[in-house]
Amino acid sequence: MDDNVKLLIELAQKETAEQPSDNEFLDLLEAGQLPKETLGTLAGDLYRLVLSDRRSFALLASRFPSPPAGDLFLAMADGEGQALRLLLDFGAALGLDEQRLAAQEPRPLAQAYPAYLTQTALFGTRSDMALALLANVKDSGHQYARTADALRSRYGFSKESVEHFLFFAETPQELLDQAAATLAEGLSSGDVPADALRTARMVKAYESVFWSSLTKDVISH
Repeated sequence: MDDNVKLLIELAQKETAEQPSDNEFLDLLEAGQLPKETLGTLAGDLYRLVLSDRRSFALLASRFPSPPAGDLFLAMADGEGQALRLLLDFGAALGLDEQRLAAQEPRPLAQAYPAYLTQTALFGTRSDMALALLANVKDSGHQYARTADALRSRYGFSKESVEHFLFFAETPQELLDQAAATLAEGLSSGDVPADALRTARMVKAYESVFWSSLTKDVISH
């Protein structure tokens, strides 16, 4: 890996690590203090998020079809498809089929994250999304792993019903290597490092907004 690319990844990881990462939703989940309807809200908002992200990554693949970017974004779109199928198992454990998940009224702030990804897919560079993935993968994976563990230990969900969260808890090294190669190619083609860094920070911020939006009604009562 080129030294400049490595340094940019390290800088992005450092900057996102310095952003606030408190997750009150997960704190309440791990304490077993969230009502079942809040878990249904989580499933419904994730349903719309995953559908949107799959389209966003497919759009990026169409904008940047050549490898390594094309391979990366197609793999990410396919991953969202797998995640969607696994999410339906979580919904089923809550008594919610796909029709009910789709009919659920979305929370505007919970959908700010996928809306930003769509904006980036439309107008951003290949480096923007690649660096955002590399910068946030560790923290994001940790949040999903905590969710899966809490759902099983505090709410009695089976391992099969939380596979959606386990799927995002770990990202294959091959995908991360593709992201690093995509970033290197993008930078060599003129992508602006500062823009990619900003995208990485924004993705981290919007992920935090997603989680915090789920606790507003619980805390207000």
